[in-house]
Amino acid sequence: MKDTLSTLMTESRNERTRNIDNLSTREILLLMNEEDHSVPVAISYILPQIEISIEIIFEALKKGGRLIYIGAGTSGRLGVLDAVECPPTFRTDPEVIKGIIAGGYDAIFQAVEGAEDDADRGAGDLKKEQITSNDVVVGIAASGRTPYVLGAINYANSCGANTVGLTCNHNSELSYLCDVSLDVPVGPEVIAGSTRLKAASAHKMILNMLTTVSMVKLGKVYENLMVDMNVSNEKLKGRAINIIKTLTNAAHEESVFILEETDYDVKKGLVMILGKVTRSQAERLLEKTDGKVRAAIELSKYE
Repeated sequence: MKDTLSTLMTESRNERTRNIDNLSTREILLLMNEEDHSVPVAISYILPQIEISIEIIFEALKKGGRLIYIGAGTSGRLGVLDAVECPPTFRTDPEVIKGIIAGGYDAIFQAVEGAEDDADRGAGDLKKEQITSNDVVVGIAASGRTPYVLGAINYANSCGANTVGLTCNHNSELSYLCDVSLDVPVGPEVIAGSTRLKAASAHKMILNMLTTVSMVKLGKVYENLMVDMNVSNEKLKGRAINIIKTLTNAAHEESVFILEETDYDVKKGLVMILGKVTRSQAERLLEKTDGKVRAAIELSKYE
């Protein structure tokens, strides 16, 4: 098993950028941009594994389980970032999709040195979440060897939870511990070992896939519009009105009226207008179809 720091791909020197300190600003930008092009290509190699991960997450969330990200440093922040974006975008409970970072809340804003080296702390932080076999835990570590993350995944496995490992190195310790391994080979960084660059970009793109596709499958998107968002501010209120207008051709006044009738629940509003049903009928149809707007509208034809 390749687990010593010096042998990791993410720690190796990039021959294309060896003279980066001697280039102009434009030349450095061009070089970084070229290197970043390799990120989506690298992700394309592991799409089958990402698909498996999404199916596991979807089934877990559908049955009332949770999705927990855990990582240290940049990896931890990426998990927190993806998790906190879900409640306003998809109306998820903050406790259902959650990010945990080594060092806790303060580590989001400032590095907490040494936190990533404590495997017991990783297990302890996950233990506080009362993980069960219904949950999915995604361990994020570019190196695939971060003790905090390994401790957490070992604990998750002992609880019977599904585990996914997200790394940028093949054959890492994290890969061997997890049910599904997402090893995305982005290659050496522009600055050796600076995994906040290509590795972090790749990981954020994959986290976007995990949650976005899961939410689509859970019926939180109709066509390509967010129809289950939490309308918590004026911007989202305007977006909700525009979605109703766009999908139903309803006038502005009617769209506002319907949304006020449904407490700004876009899904109910859409089913009411497109299915020509009352609010209570829309609620029943959505319950029958697991919250899927397209299926609820189709079912309304038989009301």
